Amino acid sequence: MTRITGSYTYLSDEDWEKQIERIDDEARSCRLCPRLCGVKRFEGEKGYCGAPAGLIISSIFPHHGEEPPISGTEGSGTVFFSHCTLRCCYCQNYQISHEKEGTEYSTSLLASKMIHLQQLGCHNINLVTPTHFLPWIIRALKEASANGLHIPIVYNCSGYETTRVISMLDGIVDIYLPDMKYGISEPAQKYSHAADYPQVNQKAVREMIRQVGPLKTDSSGIARRGVCIRHLVLPGNYQSSKEVLSFLSENFDPLDITISLMAQYKPLYKASNFREINTTLNPEEYEKIKSSFIEAGFEGFFQEIERMDSKFVINFKERKEERLTGE
Repeated sequence: MTRITGSYTYLSDEDWEKQIERIDDEARSCRLCPRLCGVKRFEGEKGYCGAPAGLIISSIFPHHGEEPPISGTEGSGTVFFSHCTLRCCYCQNYQISHEKEGTEYSTSLLASKMIHLQQLGCHNINLVTPTHFLPWIIRALKEASANGLHIPIVYNCSGYETTRVISMLDGIVDIYLPDMKYGISEPAQKYSHAADYPQVNQKAVREMIRQVGPLKTDSSGIARRGVCIRHLVLPGNYQSSKEVLSFLSENFDPLDITISLMAQYKPLYKASNFREINTTLNPEEYEKIKSSFIEAGFEGFFQEIERMDSKFVINFKERKEERLTGE
C-alpha cells in the first residue's frame, strides 16, 4: 500500500509557530467559532461551548464506522473532543457535547496518542468537533509531526465554522468532513440555537473546498485529500435538505462534491421536546431526498434506512476506559 503523507509534514518550525500564533490570537478574546464570545480562553474563561483552557477528550480509538475512504480497512484514528459550539437537541454524542464527559489531556499526551494510532495502522487522525480546542490541538500536532506522525489529518466538524479560522488550517488539514445540517434558518435556531448556521456553514464549506478540493483517494480507495460533506436527514425537514442540495447544485459541479447522506437519525437526548422530530425517520421521506441528490448528479455514500440500528450511537460513559487507551 502506498504511504499517504499529510501536508503538515512539510511545515517548518517557523511555519508551525506562525500558525500557532494566529490561532492563539483568535482564542485570547475567543473568536474560534461563530459565537464570537470574546472570553479569555487562556485565562480559563468559558464561553458558549463551556470549554476550559486545555484539552478535554472523551475517547481515542480506531474507528471503523466512518465513510469507507476514511475508515478504510484499518480504521480512522478518531479523537472525540468534549464540549461543542452547537446545542443540537438531538445530538447522538450528547454525553460529550452536552454533558461534557471527558478527561483532561496535555498536548504531549495527545501527541503520543496520535503516534500510537498511526502505529496501530490507522489511515488518518480524525479530529471530531475540535474547533474550540484548536490552540492546544495545533501544538499537539506540531509535536507529533516532529516525532514521526505523517498520516493525513481529518477535520470532522459540525460545519458551524468561521472562514477566518478554517483559512488558518490551510496546510495542516488534509481532509474536511463537515456537516451541512440545515439549509434554512428556522430549524437551525430551533434545534441548534444557531439561526445563522446556513450562511456561516456555506461560507465555511466554500473555504474548505478552496483549500483541498474534491475528495481524492489512493489506489486502495483510502482518502488522502479533499472534502466529503455530510447531511443528516431530519424527520419533517424536507425543505431544509432541499436548500442544502440547491446550494451545492448552484455553486459546484456535482462531480467535484462527495456527499455522505445519512439516515441514522434517532430521537435522542432532548429531541422529545419537539414533536415533529421525536420520531424515527420516515423511509419515504428519506428516499425522496436521496433521489433528489442522485438525480442532481451527486455521488458518494447513501445510507440505507432499513439497515440503521444503534451501532451508530456510542455510549461514551460505558466504554470510556477502553476507548481512552486507543486499544
